Amino acid sequence: MAASSRLPRSPDGTTRARACSSVDLYWLPLGAGGRSVRFNGLAFEAVAARVGRRAPCDLYHSALEVRDGRDRYVIEMAPVWSERAGDRGVVGEGPVGSRLLGRLRAFRYEIRRWRAGRIPDVGDAVDSPQRLSEDPEVARRVLDLVPMIPRLVWGRDEARTGDMWNSNSVTAWLLVSSGADSRGAHMPRGGRAPGWHAGVALAHRDRPIMGQSAHRSVR
Repeated sequence: MAASSRLPRSPDGTTRARACSSVDLYWLPLGAGGRSVRFNGLAFEAVAARVGRRAPCDLYHSALEVRDGRDRYVIEMAPVWSERAGDRGVVGEGPVGSRLLGRLRAFRYEIRRWRAGRIPDVGDAVDSPQRLSEDPEVARRVLDLVPMIPRLVWGRDEARTGDMWNSNSVTAWLLVSSGADSRGAHMPRGGRAPGWHAGVALAHRDRPIMGQSAHRSVR
């Protein structure tokens, strides 16, 4: 895995621009700032590790920060109830757990392309940000593709990729579909990103790759 390209942050926790266009990846510990989510994640990983006959790993949730000229956007999947800001760039929603449960607000997620937005708990990010591209065309493709992200059921494997669909799937799908070179992305030591493979597999299987194919480097 490639070494991280760590960037300095401005006082509000966002990245200082080194280029007019960029795509930066953030890794946030699952459940940062929320005890119940973290506990459930630990329980899930304990079971998964036992089934896989391996040591438990730290679980991570991913988000992207994209700069296009003077504009900065945060791209992330999150629960619809997790943010009170009115204009947070929501481009679509999807169900959590099952499509039946997804009729309730408590079991829905949203996909954000939030101009001048924020990443909750960015102060807890590990080995971040990781710069993946400074190509203006790649940055614009990432932004253009956000509304096209599949709205699959969170936590399920509807696409039959062998992996669940979640926030990491969204990040991986965008990077592969946009042609961003994800070889610069790597997991923090001892970490794991469930759902990453689902995004990579679905992008390769169901959509033409725009530009040079990205490589799956996060496992």
